[in-house]
Amino acid sequence: MKTLDTTFAQMIEEHKSTIYTVCFMFSKDSDEVNDLFQEVLINLWKGYESFKQLSSIDTWIWKVSFNTCISCERKKKVRATVPLTMDINLFEDKDEDAKQIRRLYDRIHRLKPFDRAIVLLWLENMSYEEIGAIVGLSVKNVAVRLYRIKEELKKMSNQ
Repeated sequence: MKTLDTTFAQMIEEHKSTIYTVCFMFSKDSDEVNDLFQEVLINLWKGYESFKQLSSIDTWIWKVSFNTCISCERKKKVRATVPLTMDINLFEDKDEDAKQIRRLYDRIHRLKPFDRAIVLLWLENMSYEEIGAIVGLSVKNVAVRLYRIKEELKKMSNQ
């Protein structure tokens, strides 16, 4: 018989890439991504026993991850920080496809956190219904937001 700890650890192992993806969309700094990841784990642990399975576990994890990162983003704006930087880019890619992907993610990072999250979910091939369930919008509002976000990204590429 599995204990709560074992079940939780297994769930995290199965969904850690999802959690990391959400955290990465809110920061490029690896230390900050790790901090966000830990915050998400804490919130998942706090809510795990009360999870009522009204949605799928996947949707619940996306929603907790998303809301945790949004909350941390708001707190970050309240307190001023000075980021530490290194003069090395561990993610530097040489081929053209990798450069285009990097440019896209750079543009996505310039979006507002809520819009960034919607694009992230869309890039994960989630349906408008799933996106709406996670971010708390109707399907129609998801479609409208995505259209506006895509237009904003196009404008950024022309700048």
